[in-house]
Amino acid sequence: MTAAQLVGRIGRAALVGTGLFLLASGVAGAQAAAPANEFSEAGMKFLAAAIAIALGTLGPGIGIGLLGGKAMEALGRNPEAAGVVQTNMILAVAFAEALGIYALVVAILIGFVF
Repeated sequence: MTAAQLVGRIGRAALVGTGLFLLASGVAGAQAAAPANEFSEAGMKFLAAAIAIALGTLGPGIGIGLLGGKAMEALGRNPEAAGVVQTNMILAVAFAEALGIYALVVAILIGFVF
């Protein structure tokens, strides 16, 4: 799979996830909820939070996997550069993991604040 195909698949997954979130949060429908729908409204809120965390950690998970694989390739080709490669890899993993933490914060906000 080429990088362009991977980006295309991730883009489509993000688009579907955004649509599901808008549909679940009631923004897309914009209908007034009847009193009988209070239970399903709470359920949809937590479903939207679950979708947000699932899709929000997909990208960082793929990125961290690619970073680790490429770092191992670099160490295999040039073992003398282990310190520099490891330092840069840990820094890049921290930045990728920050995106997953942002998704967790959004999921918590959806679940408990909105």
